[in-house]
Amino acid sequence: MKNLTDSFVYLGHWPSAGSFGFNTDILATNPINLSVVFGVLIFFFWKGSVTFFLLNNLLSLNDLLDNRKQRILNTIRNSEELREGAIQQLENARARLRKVEMEADQFRVNGYSEIEREKVNLINSTSRTLKQLENYKNETILFEQQRTINQVRERVFQQALQGAIGTLNSCLSNELHLRTINANIGMFGTMKEITD
Repeated sequence: MKNLTDSFVYLGHWPSAGSFGFNTDILATNPINLSVVFGVLIFFFWKGSVTFFLLNNLLSLNDLLDNRKQRILNTIRNSEELREGAIQQLENARARLRKVEMEADQFRVNGYSEIEREKVNLINSTSRTLKQLENYKNETILFEQQRTINQVRERVFQQALQGAIGTLNSCLSNELHLRTINANIGMFGTMKEITD
C-alpha cells in the first residue's frame, strides 16, 4: 500500500526534462499514464480486430439468419401445403364416409325390405305347401276310401257270386245248366251280329 501512495506522491513531482527514454522502473512511472496508453493501444487494436471480427461475424451471422429465415419460410410453406393436402384428404375422407353411410343406410333399408319380402314369401310359400299337403292328404284319404270301397265291393261281389254259383249249382241240374249256357251263347252271338 505504501508503494501505491508513493506513486501518487510522485505525481506532484516532475522530473527535470532533459532526456527521453523508457523507464523500466514500475514504481517510478506513472501507472495512470501507462494504463491510459495501454488502454488506447488495446482500444485501437481491439477496435480494428473486433470491428473486423464483428463485421465478419455479423455478415456470417446475417447469412446464417437469412438461411435460417429461408428454411423457416420453406418449412412454413411446406407445412401449409401439407396442411392443405391434409384438409383436402380429410374432406375427401368425409365425403367417402358420407357416401358409405348413405349406402349403408340404403343397404339397411333395402335389407329390411328384403327381409320383409323374404318373410312374406316364406309365409306364402309355407302356406302354399301346407295347402298342397292338405290337398295331398285329402286326395290320399279319398283314394284310400275309394280303394277300400272297391275292395269291399269286390269282396261283396265275389261273395255274392260264390253264393249265386253255390245256389245255382245246387238248384241247377246238368240239363238246365247246358240250356242256360246255350241261351247265353245265343245272346252273345246276336249281340255280335248287331255290333258288326
